[in-house]
Amino acid sequence: MARNIPPAYADTDTGAFKRLLTVLNTLREQCPWDKKQTMESLRHLTIEETYELSDAILEQDYDEIKKELGDIMLHLTFYARIASEEGKFDIKEVLNSACDKLIVRHPHIYGDVTADTEEEVKRNWEQIKLKQGNKSVLGGVPSSLPALVKASRIQEKVKGIGFDWEEKVQVWKKVEEELNEFKEQFNTESQTLIDTEEAENEFGDLLFSLINYARFININPENALEKTNRKFIRRFTYLEQKAAEAGKQLQDMSLAEMDVYWNEAKAHKL
Repeated sequence: MARNIPPAYADTDTGAFKRLLTVLNTLREQCPWDKKQTMESLRHLTIEETYELSDAILEQDYDEIKKELGDIMLHLTFYARIASEEGKFDIKEVLNSACDKLIVRHPHIYGDVTADTEEEVKRNWEQIKLKQGNKSVLGGVPSSLPALVKASRIQEKVKGIGFDWEEKVQVWKKVEEELNEFKEQFNTESQTLIDTEEAENEFGDLLFSLINYARFININPENALEKTNRKFIRRFTYLEQKAAEAGKQLQDMSLAEMDVYWNEAKAHKL
């Protein structure tokens, strides 16, 4: 029989947040699974939930976005509850800390600093963080970020203090330079690698420069690559389905035969 269930809906933001805290606190105190959780045990689940939110955003599925935001909000409050049990901090300190940081880092809103453009705001943000004790502009880039995302964040960070190209044509020239240096690692006739380690280094430089160029033309490289991944999956799945309908095994088909179905998938805008 149901008992002590908080009201189904709260009319205000604060009411809804209090309801979440009430439910979480009840589960932490009474549910065997929730009672066992630690920050470490929740960590991998939080990462999974974040990727699920990312998927929903790319799919523009607002019902799923709402669900995943709720899951992440639950995790955030759970971490704060665990920290409060250990006497470290509580949810009020978390929220007030976030507010304090936003106020300090937006002096053009809460102070007498002028910042009329997005670039000026970013530049002020990085300078304030350095004044607050950050030893490096890049100190806030998590070491565990995926490499492509990390490259984007590095470039955005250094741009914030003025370390950047002036024109996108300069960045494109850098892309071409890195591409040529990568090509130099191959034997022209056989296309075999001359130096595998150096080729890897040059390939990394090429990717870094392409990510930089994407930033200059306002393309998010992570989103772009993920959309291409999904497009490839859709088209390859179509190829598999059509081959199966024709009673064929992919491993027994020639590339030319597979290309027929692949081109059909492209024609269908898959």
